[in-house]
Amino acid sequence: MPDGAVATAFLAVIGAASLLAASARRFRSTDRLPSLEGWALADRSLGAGWIWLLLGGTVFTAYTFTAVPGLAYGNGALAFFAVPYTVIVCPMAFVLLPRLWSAVTAGGHVTVADYVRERYDSPGLALAVALTGILATMPYLALQLLGIRAVLEAVGVIDASPVVADLAMVALFAGLAIATYRHGLRAPAVISAFKGVAVFASVFALVWLVLDVFGGPGGVFDAAAARLSAHDHRGAHPLVLEADQQPAFASLAVGSALALLMYPHVLTVAFAASGRTALRKASVALPAWTAVLALFGLLGIAAIAVGVRTAPQGAESAVPLLVDQLMSAPLAGLVFGAITVGALVPAAVMSVAAATSFVRNVYVEYVHPTATPKRQVRIAKVVSLTAKLGAIAFVFGLRDQAAVNLQLLGGVWILQILPAVAIGLYTRLLHPRALLGGWAAGMAFGTVVVVREGFSPVVSFVPVGAGGQGPEVYAGLVALLLNLAVAGAGTALLRRRGASRGRGAGAPHHRPGPRPRPETGTSTP
Repeated sequence: MPDGAVATAFLAVIGAASLLAASARRFRSTDRLPSLEGWALADRSLGAGWIWLLLGGTVFTAYTFTAVPGLAYGNGALAFFAVPYTVIVCPMAFVLLPRLWSAVTAGGHVTVADYVRERYDSPGLALAVALTGILATMPYLALQLLGIRAVLEAVGVIDASPVVADLAMVALFAGLAIATYRHGLRAPAVISAFKGVAVFASVFALVWLVLDVFGGPGGVFDAAAARLSAHDHRGAHPLVLEADQQPAFASLAVGSALALLMYPHVLTVAFAASGRTALRKASVALPAWTAVLALFGLLGIAAIAVGVRTAPQGAESAVPLLVDQLMSAPLAGLVFGAITVGALVPAAVMSVAAATSFVRNVYVEYVHPTATPKRQVRIAKVVSLTAKLGAIAFVFGLRDQAAVNLQLLGGVWILQILPAVAIGLYTRLLHPRALLGGWAAGMAFGTVVVVREGFSPVVSFVPVGAGGQGPEVYAGLVALLLNLAVAGAGTALLRRRGASRGRGAGAPHHRPGPRPRPETGTSTP
């Protein structure tokens, strides 16, 4: 049975977050007509502080805070690729996001696929970008539920009754779903402030307890090494990055960093910024979240040192079980609540981003081109709610590992839209049809090799003409290289044949004169 003090503290945190979500209506402009821009992007009004909280709260998910230490618990040093990967993201966000924000805002666009549609005058390429984003986002959304399930397992709810645990997950998402349905991006924006305080305070308190028990970081690693030496018979020391793991480590860090900024939920937050300066300030401060992630990774090593035992294929429970073992019941409940709130923010943003992409780039483009702004908002709300229900059904209906496998594939998939989105900001050389061919090649190759390797994100790469076993590298990065090669070769071939690039391909981002904004019907300079 769950401990009463743990459950009380846990529910107090969740209740506070729910009240904050309900208060999002106070931040809503009431003198504007309903528009998708208002619902999905908070009228592009969020300043640097809100963007920092929301971007950090969206990028660093609850599953991140359980999966990274879980990977450290099960695989040691390789798990820490997440630290350099999030460090690499910060300067990339500083450079890329403000430029993309300008291009999207100048065109009155809501999604990145809107921008691709105008930039290349290619409905097919825009549809590929939109569907890839939706496809990669859905398993990511389901993973937030797995993070919550790991917490409920540590609290003892699952042991008490699996049915009660399932109902608890539904109840936790119900409040979020209602708030997001009504207020759009403003609901997770408000909760992100609470998440920031809760997560930072929780990890610092837990790390302080761990260091106090073992006498410092060195003591943590020494105790973990001693315990592994006594129980691990594989002959390898997982706390040390082996030479043959270094290519995988480096390519995972680089590839994951490139992929992260292409996810719709990250771009949705970026497009909600009030300006380029707000985005730059938020990007400069993002390393604070990276520091928190590194501390969570340390907690995975601490779980080994303490002697935490997780269920088979349940390493993501390492930190919740560590919390339950080291902290008093009320404090443990507060930490469990903080981790759960950590799932609510990204889940809400992901559902908003997926719904917006569907409405703008599928529904309006192919089903109802004359949909009014009010109808677009209504459809987006329904799709957002459906996405959350789909994530719940996905977790209930399939094995947890299936969601993890699809999320690994999602990282490979989302990386394949990078040439169309990022490279298009800087050059007009690549032909839209060649980009579409490169996307298709990268998607097919990445999917095949990941599935063939048993859903491992790293694959053995053997250069052409070389024999033997090559180094293991991130599959998404290899697929991206193939994508770029096909796009480059296809562009050269199409140019030689004199193929048309389309009416808008290569056109400047800023069109002269006023143009209608698709969300509101008003004109902007």
